[in-house]
Amino acid sequence: MFLRESIMGKMKIEILGTGCPKCKQLAANAEAAVKELNIQAEVAKVTDIDKITGYGIMMTPALVVDGAVISFGKLLTKDEIKKILSK
Repeated sequence: MFLRESIMGKMKIEILGTGCPKCKQLAANAEAAVKELNIQAEVAKVTDIDKITGYGIMMTPALVVDGAVISFGKLLTKDEIKKILSK
């Protein structure tokens, strides 16, 4: 369950990617999802290839929530992210 920021503090969402258009769009979609859900979350972009591969990711963009890899190699829509964060 991710939608628990009121109990345990701010959620951390990381967008892993080198800055390609899909990575930038995933970041925008994540920020929009957080805003629409009205949750406290930090959305950070991770572009360092060593940090990205440290997660075991070989395809970007990737979405990481509180240290757990949720998706990689796919551009998730805002609604898909909202559904994930609401679980």
